[in-house]
Amino acid sequence: MRVLIAGGGTGGHLFPGIALAEEIVTRHPKNDVIFVGTTRGLEARVVPQNGFVFEAITSRGLKGMGALKLLLGLATLPWSFIEALRLVRKYRPDVTIGVGGYSSGPVVMAAWLLGVPTAIQEQNALPGLTNRILGRFVKSVFLSFDETVRFFARGKTHVLGNPIRRALLDNFLKPSIAHDKFTVLIFGGSLGARGLNARVVDALTHLTAEKDSLRLVHQTGKADLETVKQGYEGKGFDADVREFIDDMSAAYLGSDLVVCRAGATTIAELTTCKKASILVPFPFATDDHQAVNAKALVDAGAALMFREGELTGQKLAAAIVELKHDRARLTKMEKAAGTLGRPEASREIADVLQQLCLAKFGALTGQKREGEPLRPKTKETRP
Repeated sequence: MRVLIAGGGTGGHLFPGIALAEEIVTRHPKNDVIFVGTTRGLEARVVPQNGFVFEAITSRGLKGMGALKLLLGLATLPWSFIEALRLVRKYRPDVTIGVGGYSSGPVVMAAWLLGVPTAIQEQNALPGLTNRILGRFVKSVFLSFDETVRFFARGKTHVLGNPIRRALLDNFLKPSIAHDKFTVLIFGGSLGARGLNARVVDALTHLTAEKDSLRLVHQTGKADLETVKQGYEGKGFDADVREFIDDMSAAYLGSDLVVCRAGATTIAELTTCKKASILVPFPFATDDHQAVNAKALVDAGAALMFREGELTGQKLAAAIVELKHDRARLTKMEKAAGTLGRPEASREIADVLQQLCLAKFGALTGQKREGEPLRPKTKETRP
């Protein structure tokens, strides 16, 4: 089975695609996956690092971009679609799935037009504009939240959760590793979060009394790395501050509490890794979808949520200290998070994709079909 995965831009879109690709290529040695994204997104670096083929198209966002960028995005659409058609014809996938991001729309529509079975994966509780449109055309819509079903034709929807990378799945069955200090993991997504970073630095003044028994691990993103480092040093904290954390599995495993944004992939990771969290939704997320994502954890008793505009360093510090000294509450939050975890999402989505292939092509998926030219070989995937 050959699968074309379209999308990226941020880790929230890309990492579920990587997780799904891992599941697909481990099922059969002849299965392969091709990613399509843009050169500006995280996918241009991360996809090749994970051993998958990457192709780029020219594509830009449309919603929330401002008038000039909207016009530029609209002008780019025809060329994006032509490039997408070329790639679908080149690789002749057995199924195409969009995981969100600028490239998802043109590629999924090109595949649909050429008769390839198509699907989309919507990570958030509130679907974006592109997925709402694509949902009218694709065969299957994979969702992470029950409340998202109402936006799509019910016969197409599968509420299976958000695919999680294999390295993180190990955490579902592991207890946290032993450590001497109460460890708080802080991150704002793959690109960082300036508002969250600033409030964490402000909170340090109110955490001085906890300094000797507190360990802080902070992913800042590239833009704020030096500023945040200086903030910790100025307050006398010996924190582990990094631009990007490559081994998130170890980071989750070694943490007692997570302070982060509320992107759908982050929510899925928190629930799979069974972590209590303080969520600060990105205030400019389209349709405020991060707040809706966060509410699902808050309602289950797995997280606290603060709006960024209302959050001060003092409030954040107070919440951290309260949970640090209330182990019973922290444990209850961890258990609540675990009940929401869906560690089988990748496998179940791959099952449906396989059924789409069988329904269209029968038992010859992944092979040369009668009347079809040989498809180009892609980079060898791992067995």
